[in-house]
Amino acid sequence: MMPTVRILGTHGVPGCLGGFEEAGENVGKFLAGRGWEVVVYCQAEGSGPVTQDTWEGLQRVHIPVDLPGWRGTSMFDLLSVRHSSRYRDVCLVFGYNTGIFNTWQRLLRIPLVINMDGIEWSRARWGLFRQAILYVNERISALVGNRLIADHPEIEVYLRTRAPARKITMITYGADEVLSAPSEPVRQLGLEPGRYLTLVCRPIPENSILELVKGFSARPREHKLVVVGPYDRSDPYQAEVLAAASDQVVFPGAIYDPDRLKALRFHSALYLHGHTVGGTNPSLVEAMAAGNAVMAHDNPYNRWVAANGAVYFRTGEDVARLLDEVLPDSARLARMGMASRTRFRSDFTWERIAGQYEELLKQVLSDFERRPMEKTRMKA
Repeated sequence: MMPTVRILGTHGVPGCLGGFEEAGENVGKFLAGRGWEVVVYCQAEGSGPVTQDTWEGLQRVHIPVDLPGWRGTSMFDLLSVRHSSRYRDVCLVFGYNTGIFNTWQRLLRIPLVINMDGIEWSRARWGLFRQAILYVNERISALVGNRLIADHPEIEVYLRTRAPARKITMITYGADEVLSAPSEPVRQLGLEPGRYLTLVCRPIPENSILELVKGFSARPREHKLVVVGPYDRSDPYQAEVLAAASDQVVFPGAIYDPDRLKALRFHSALYLHGHTVGGTNPSLVEAMAAGNAVMAHDNPYNRWVAANGAVYFRTGEDVARLLDEVLPDSARLARMGMASRTRFRSDFTWERIAGQYEELLKQVLSDFERRPMEKTRMKA
């Protein structure tokens, strides 16, 4: 009989909110298909008792929390740790935001694998107080985790300043390959397949949205630019982005439906990726899985993921110049798209990544099984 793994740190399954949720769902389904018992902790709204059910082969523990925002997430993490600590199953934790709670699992000698995400505490958008909290929790997670997962080689190097190299394993994020998609979701937005660019990210300065919008809007284009996300003029940065946009830039708002997003990516001529911090970004991997040509911000994170098939920018002027070069050249865009798909297939399929998770979980369980025997031999 295969062991049980408990997945914590995501909002639960089905995953529709972000990279951690997608990873938890896909890794969980893979493990369940391999015979593991998989328990996923899911955050529910409101109050009431903890409930359990089954969804697509995964056991779900629903924990209601009647608090907004990060306070609700922190309470959910605390209650998830408390519930999971009733058992001795290996725990797979996504994120270190509340790493202090995982100390309890370590004290109880529960096997603990933590995906350390990017260098989350360094993001200026959190403000100094929350940055300090995240920094402390990062250090705690690096200490209490039996194994740490880095999602990018640069993150692996960084984590070696926090923990011994033997504790760290590099496993990226994945995506589902998109080989076809209906065009209707694209046309509903007033777009023509193959005649627009996409930009999908949080509307914050570290994602270079203003540089990308300014560079695109520097002159009239034969393509449109679709900027997906919730933009509000009451936010100074978002207002600046909206003001910089030409009439060829479309703001459809946030799109959470995965099928609509897949269609939007699949029919896009070029994907713009402006992330400047973090490790492997799920949005970039998803664009590559759809065969998108990619223009990305020039930094070690993006260069490792997209490799030589993409083009890279640093300034709005770079964006304008590169768009002038690549958009009229359909053959070049096709080559870039094929390079993206080839790179995706080599390193970012869920089957490959979930298999790496399984091997790591097996190693951790094997380590825990040997420890009592080693102690017995030492006493003898």
